[in-house]
Amino acid sequence: MVSIKLKFRPSTVVGKEGRLYYQVICSRVIRQISTSYRISPCEWNPKTETIEIEQKSNRRLHLESIKSATQNDINQLRNIVHKFTISEVSFCADMIVAEFKRSRFNVTIFDYMERIIIRYWNQGQYRTSETYLATLNSFRKFCNGVNIYMNDITSELMESYECYLRRNQLSPNTISFYIKHLRAVYNRAIEDNLIVDRKPFRRVSTSIEKTTKRALPLRIIKRLKALDCSLRPSKRFAKDMFLFSFYTRGMSFIDIANLQKKNLRGDILFYRRKKTNQKLSIHWEPCMQEILKAYGADTTSTYLFSIINESKDNPRKQYQNVLSLINRHLKEIGKELGLQQPLTMYCARHSWASIARDKGIPISVISEGMGHDSEKTTQIYLASLKSEVIDNANRKILNML
Repeated sequence: MVSIKLKFRPSTVVGKEGRLYYQVICSRVIRQISTSYRISPCEWNPKTETIEIEQKSNRRLHLESIKSATQNDINQLRNIVHKFTISEVSFCADMIVAEFKRSRFNVTIFDYMERIIIRYWNQGQYRTSETYLATLNSFRKFCNGVNIYMNDITSELMESYECYLRRNQLSPNTISFYIKHLRAVYNRAIEDNLIVDRKPFRRVSTSIEKTTKRALPLRIIKRLKALDCSLRPSKRFAKDMFLFSFYTRGMSFIDIANLQKKNLRGDILFYRRKKTNQKLSIHWEPCMQEILKAYGADTTSTYLFSIINESKDNPRKQYQNVLSLINRHLKEIGKELGLQQPLTMYCARHSWASIARDKGIPISVISEGMGHDSEKTTQIYLASLKSEVIDNANRKILNML
């Protein structure tokens, strides 16, 4: 008789997460297999010995990933026991554990990606975690839910996946997005010595097309600022959040939403970018104070703006809902201004960079101001020159003939 169970070992430190492990009992001999998965005591049901997941919890995605990964491991252990049983060879708990650890090298793509997703979530890189989850869901649909080993990823399979994405009429940039993330997973598996590089991505394309220019010229920013939205509170809020992002050198909305009162010290705003963890400081200007005066959080909140409510669950979901509402109103404002491109919060970041370049500010200064890791990233924002600049250059050449 063999027993395989998922167990939870609480931390000896109060308030700290405990660790999950697998318990294998064979012929009354008990063995344990440790995992890297950590959860809080309140997220473990000792009676049913299962992970408890509340739908409104901001850790729901994280816990679901752990639950799926641990269930896959339990199934793998059961399969090992089944193989030993039908072979009619005597076996023990140590043999089960050894075979499980050995089979880890035959890791499947779904299991491996789930571990990566969990790792990023644990590190607080929620957006990156969600990005890999989106890639996993896409590839899982392509595979019809059939899990495959990392070693089975071939050039032919990746070509089929690319064709599948094209058949579903995804844009070239979206196709590139999924394939690039799969390639990153594959390269990580190589670094972990799980597979030997068979170069399965050599025949698929990861190039991207130039997207519609998202930067607005200064004259449009001025028109946007002058737009009267006093009788439309929701649109006024969307407009003011766009302007605040522009005023703060293109601050991302996730950083605006997470600003706390302690970040504003005197006339300097200090914050860390969620995306890169880079520390930035911005001189607090009167135009910024005007917006804060209109939308500042109440005295009981630690946040600077009243975007995230601490009394409610899932702050990330709150931020996403507010951003979605803002972008919806910004698109309506964009139509009022006669813009051909959709107006979104992200346009503020592009606009600041583009206007700064047009005013002769060096790329190095723009890069530092936007909190980019390198000037190469900044160049992506500034890659597409305005068509009139190119036309003027062409006209000068033609006039020389």
